[in-house]
Amino acid sequence: MPAAPADRRFVLTLSCPDRPGLVAGVATFLASFDGWILEAAHHSDAVTGRFFMRQEVRADSVPFGLTELRGRFAEVAAKFEMTWAIHDTAEPPRTVFLCSKQDHCIVDLLHRWRTNDLPCELVAVVSNHDDLRSFVEWHDVPYHHIPVPPGSREDKQPAFDAVRKLCRELDADTLVLARYMQIVPPDFCDAWPNRILNIHHSFLPSFVGGKPYHQAYDRGVKLVGATCHYVTPDLDAGPIIEQDVVRVNHADTVDDMVRRGRDVERRVLATGVRLHLEHRVLVHGNKTVVFP
Repeated sequence: MPAAPADRRFVLTLSCPDRPGLVAGVATFLASFDGWILEAAHHSDAVTGRFFMRQEVRADSVPFGLTELRGRFAEVAAKFEMTWAIHDTAEPPRTVFLCSKQDHCIVDLLHRWRTNDLPCELVAVVSNHDDLRSFVEWHDVPYHHIPVPPGSREDKQPAFDAVRKLCRELDADTLVLARYMQIVPPDFCDAWPNRILNIHHSFLPSFVGGKPYHQAYDRGVKLVGATCHYVTPDLDAGPIIEQDVVRVNHADTVDDMVRRGRDVERRVLATGVRLHLEHRVLVHGNKTVVFP
């Protein structure tokens, strides 16, 4: 649902080459029309010489609409060579969750969505199995079953084409792979750059690919974890948004690791999705700046 007028905010995010006057330039612009700043954060990367900023402004303090705000800020952005965006919290991202048979992540996300912990317009759940239809539809969310056959990438491509077509028809802005258990093809990744989020059940870059808990068990690690990251054509190598770990020991079996890891997966994915939906993640190369 759209945010209530008193809570409506314009969220400005930007990055640019670091130089003196950046913070003052943005602050002066907002002060020129008495813009009411509710939240402000910035980061200067000494290694890359890049500057990052996120500002939240009360929408009712801006005496004109979003289109004019963007038009006026474009002059400031050009002066400082900024890559930037201004988002309206009254227009939450249109989001699709994708899942498979394992339900722990999708169950958690749906609960958080119903309790308004995830600021998005959930337009559909897509699955390659039909097992979770009744549970999803109980939440009054459309459920689309698009089977993905086993086999080569070429065998699976028609299914991914169907998923991509559906998401385009739904005008989806953000896709969340909630244990979807499929490697999406490069053209799919390129269609939503830095807008497809995945949960991988290991502390990346350790144990990429399939059966990471089995890999961790064989290696005898003392910590297992989970990673929420953006999906890129390189398997499990996209920019990392959120991570966490849980301690294990020599007495734990693979099943123990899986059981403990599920709790971490749920928490990490939910946190990563919320940070993305609130426009708190700025991507630079293969790294992210995350404003809490």
